[in-house]
Amino acid sequence: QKTHIQLMAESNCTQVTEFSLTGFTEDLVTQVTLFLIFFLIYFVTILGNLVMILLTRVSPQLQSPMYYFLGNLAFVDLCSSTVITPKMLVDLASEKKGIAYAGCVAQVFVFDLFGMTECFLLAMMAYDRYVAICHPLVYPLLMSPKCCFQLVTGSYLMGLTNGIGQTIGMFNLSFCGSRIIDLFFCDISPLISLSTSDPTLSHVILTTSASLLGVSSSLVVLVSYMAIISAILSIRSAKGKHKAFSTCASHLTTVSIFYGTALFMYLKPSSDSSRGGDKWAVVLYTVVTPMLNPLIYSLKNKDVKEALRTLAKTKYLECCK
Repeated sequence: QKTHIQLMAESNCTQVTEFSLTGFTEDLVTQVTLFLIFFLIYFVTILGNLVMILLTRVSPQLQSPMYYFLGNLAFVDLCSSTVITPKMLVDLASEKKGIAYAGCVAQVFVFDLFGMTECFLLAMMAYDRYVAICHPLVYPLLMSPKCCFQLVTGSYLMGLTNGIGQTIGMFNLSFCGSRIIDLFFCDISPLISLSTSDPTLSHVILTTSASLLGVSSSLVVLVSYMAIISAILSIRSAKGKHKAFSTCASHLTTVSIFYGTALFMYLKPSSDSSRGGDKWAVVLYTVVTPMLNPLIYSLKNKDVKEALRTLAKTKYLECCK
């Protein structure tokens, strides 16, 4: 009978209907200020990534593997930002900062899906730059449209695998005590800490995913750029070195920001005194980075700037007719 009561209690324990998000602050003026800042960031994110997707679809000078990957990166940034920022804006504008269990599951799934997809897309873009600089003669063969489609599809499948795995890990958790998540969205790490059940399976999935998927995509980026740097250093002329480096400068900047903030977010030892700083690091990773990617490519890449001018001129002429 005791065992039956315990099982009933454990069963009741899993019936979570809502979590509470701490957000950033309770100060009204600060909340309004943050709302305006994050709304502007989200607006620029949506506009920048939509323009980048449009450019890579319609501009003739951007019909190459690098920009095919870039268009997909913009789509992923658009989706990953949309799953977090609108909910955060709603919470900043309201007193109650809660999220339903189903909404929390959805955030975990979509965020981990597109987060891992972005890791692999960045890895595929690094590989693309490696082939272009180190093996230019076989570039059309190795980076054919079919091959690029397979690489992008594989990136989404890796993201889907990660999203499903983390969601399964969350379904394995029970929440009997506090339901307050000390963050502005649902992430699997704080949920594991919040759980009152055995988190072994969730830890195994999280560790396996980080080891097999995260580390493998990071190694592709690292090895590719080691080969790229070696190839650039072997070029004798300064002009040749500059031209070769300029083809991957935008991607290298994007990779540095993405992996830099991700490593800080997931590898930094957590403590009570550093939670505020960690929260702002998460903001940089989840909210600001999706905005920066299209800006980096539009400011640093001549082809993108030229395509943007051409598109703006075309639309202007159409409006004047």
